[in-house]
Amino acid sequence: MEETKSGCASASTCSKESCEGCASAGQQKTSFLEEANPNARIKHVIGIVSGKGGVGKSFVTSSLASMMAKAGYRVGILDADITGPSIPKMYGIHGPAVGDDNGTFPIEAEDGTKVMSINLLLEDEEQPVVWRGPVIAGAVKQFWTDVQWGDIDYLFVDMPPGTGDVPLTVFQSLPVDGIIIVTSPQELVQMIVKKAYHMAEMMGIPVLGVVENYSYVKCPNCGEEIHIYGDSHIAEIAGDLNINLLGKMPMDQQFAQAADQGRIYAVENPYLTDAKKILEMI
Repeated sequence: MEETKSGCASASTCSKESCEGCASAGQQKTSFLEEANPNARIKHVIGIVSGKGGVGKSFVTSSLASMMAKAGYRVGILDADITGPSIPKMYGIHGPAVGDDNGTFPIEAEDGTKVMSINLLLEDEEQPVVWRGPVIAGAVKQFWTDVQWGDIDYLFVDMPPGTGDVPLTVFQSLPVDGIIIVTSPQELVQMIVKKAYHMAEMMGIPVLGVVENYSYVKCPNCGEEIHIYGDSHIAEIAGDLNINLLGKMPMDQQFAQAADQGRIYAVENPYLTDAKKILEMI
């Protein structure tokens, strides 16, 4: 058998037997997917990611979930941001979550969205979660294996910022259909978009598109769009990466008030219409 300079059989003749002991043998793809809870029937898993914090990722997650729920789909949110959970507050729900021998039940919000978050398991919602990365990643995995989600059309995973343990765990352990990247107009943040994109690419996860938050503020008197973070370049970045620009959302006091009041589902968000279309095409 002809070998390459590295000593490995050529790709056209490579087999398990011929590659025993080869340095590249460990690169063969291994599935780390975890089985969902037996009482969970989930059709699509969508990750909402960002390269850094403070860009409104949880707001985009809840907005998309609310849009899909209003369209008649069965929706759930897995809050994977263990150290900074905000989804329960935005939906006005509180723990404790209960369970039985088959696992834990998610808590259902007023609009029917099912939510599981670490805040629904803590005695005190303001208690900090001071855990190391592997423990946090394990908790996220348990939200998949131990939670009785029931019938779900779209399960949105609200991930913590960055490209660390939790995104890696989600990408490897859950059957993610695609991710949506959330950013804001600053050039620094847009650089981070590429990091999130390249991580998904490395993991073989489709990038459904990017959403820009805090794009502008609309003057209440004249309607002029004020770009307080400078001109947006997200369309150029989306073009460079060959991904969809799914929406540009302004800073809107109405959104903030609804989130603070625990009624995020009551707000219409027309800026994510293209994102909804992409989700329905999966």
